[in-house]
Amino acid sequence: MKFQVEFSSQATKFLKKCDLTLTKRLIERIETLSEDPFPTDVKRIVNRAEKIFRVRVGDYRIQYSFFYEKTLVFISDVDKRPRAY
Repeated sequence: MKFQVEFSSQATKFLKKCDLTLTKRLIERIETLSEDPFPTDVKRIVNRAEKIFRVRVGDYRIQYSFFYEKTLVFISDVDKRPRAY
């Protein structure tokens, strides 16, 4: 089952401004999330009311929420490690 992917405005803005090779790596990782929203290296972000997960792509983090009933992966934030939390 393939899940639909939506991006927040912050995630879209970040992907537009970073260089092409990084954007390609991030998009490839997001495409794998649309097929398997819970890969082995996923971590849940603690101390948040909503369930937000993150995966690593080098020094960058992709934060997302997963809505099974809507078959949706919502990418809420993409940023470099120190600013990502």
